[in-house]
Amino acid sequence: MGTVWHSGRTWRRGITTGTCATAAAKGAALLLMGNPPTGNVAVTLPGGRVLRVPLSRQEMMPEGAIASVIKDGGDDPDQTHGLTITARVWPSSTKEIKLTAGEGVGIVTKPGLPVAPGEPAINPVPRQMILANVTEVLGDLGAVIEISVPGGEKTALKTMNPQLGIIGGISILGTTGIVEPMSEEAFKYSLIGRVRQVKALGFSTLVLVPGRTGEKAAIEQFGIAADMIAQMSNFVGYMLETGVREGFRTMLLVGHLGKLVKVAGGNFHTHNRVSDGRLETMAAWLGVLGAPPSLLEELLSQTTTEGAITLVKEHGFEHLFPLLAREAEKRCELYLRGEEVQVGVVMTDINGGLIGMGPKACRIGGDVEWQIPSK
Repeated sequence: MGTVWHSGRTWRRGITTGTCATAAAKGAALLLMGNPPTGNVAVTLPGGRVLRVPLSRQEMMPEGAIASVIKDGGDDPDQTHGLTITARVWPSSTKEIKLTAGEGVGIVTKPGLPVAPGEPAINPVPRQMILANVTEVLGDLGAVIEISVPGGEKTALKTMNPQLGIIGGISILGTTGIVEPMSEEAFKYSLIGRVRQVKALGFSTLVLVPGRTGEKAAIEQFGIAADMIAQMSNFVGYMLETGVREGFRTMLLVGHLGKLVKVAGGNFHTHNRVSDGRLETMAAWLGVLGAPPSLLEELLSQTTTEGAITLVKEHGFEHLFPLLAREAEKRCELYLRGEEVQVGVVMTDINGGLIGMGPKACRIGGDVEWQIPSK
C-alpha cells in the first residue's frame, strides 16, 4: 500500500472498510466453491489495481463459509482501525447476490444518503466492489452475504453515524479502497452526505457548525432542530460552496468566536496550521471602536480567544462581537459573490453562550422563529 509524506513525516497507507468487507466476502466465497484456505485474497479495487489482503479467519460452516479481515487503517486516525470485519456467505436458490447487515453494521433510517432507508449502510462503491469480486468466484450462482463487525455498534457512536440516522453500527465505506492517511480531501468528502440529508429532509436553511460546541449551542441555546445541522469542521469555504451546490439559499454559521473570527478576517480554512489572525482581527476592529492602544496591546498578549473575550467585556466593549459577526457575514457574501445566498453568523463563548450575531443571522432567526434575538 505504501506511504505518503505529510507534515514532515512518513505516514503508512491503510485499507478501507469496503476493501476489508470485499476481501472477507471473497475469501468466504472461495471456500464455498471448494478452494482450500489461502491466508490472503486478491481484491480488485475500483481503479483496477489488485491488492492482496490478509485474512484472519477462513473456514467452512454448516450453512456456508466465513472469513474475516482485521481492519488496518495505516497511520490514519481512524475509529475503525483494528476492528474485525467478517463476511458469512451461503448459497441462495436465486441467481442474485444479496448483501445483508449483521452485528455491528449500521442500517440507514433517514433519506438523503447514497443508500436508501432500510438498507445496510454499505456505500455504493464498496457494494459494487463486493459484488464484482464475489461474482468473479461464484459466476452465475446466487448467494447471501452477511457483513458483520463485532464492536461496530459501540465504535459507531464515535462517528457521524448517529447524526446521519445510521443505527446499529458502522458504515462500510471507501471510494478508492485505500485509506490515504491525514487526507483532507477524504475528510471534506465525508461531510457532504450530511448536507444532502438536511436538504432531503425538507429544510430550506442549512446550519453549519465547526464542531460540538457550536452544535450544542445551536440545539440547546437557540432551539435549532438537530436535523438542520451539518458539521463543517475547518472547511468553512468548502462547506458554504457545498451548501450552494446542494440548493441552499439560506445558511447560518454557529460556533465559537475562536473559529468564526477567522472568517471575519477573510480566512475560510480555519485550521491553525493554515490560518490564524484571531487576536489581530479583534484588535483591528477594537481600534475602530476607539479602544486605547494599551487595551489593544493587552488583547494581543492573550493566549486564547476566551481570555480575549473576558478582557473585552471587562473594558465595556461587548459591542465588538456583533460587529465581528457582521463582518464575517460580509466576508461570506464576498466569498460567494455572484450567488443569491444569505449567510448569517452567530458567535458564542466556550460555554455556548451568545456573544454576537450579525444582522443576517437576526433576520434568519426571526423568519424561522428560532430562540435567537431578532433585533
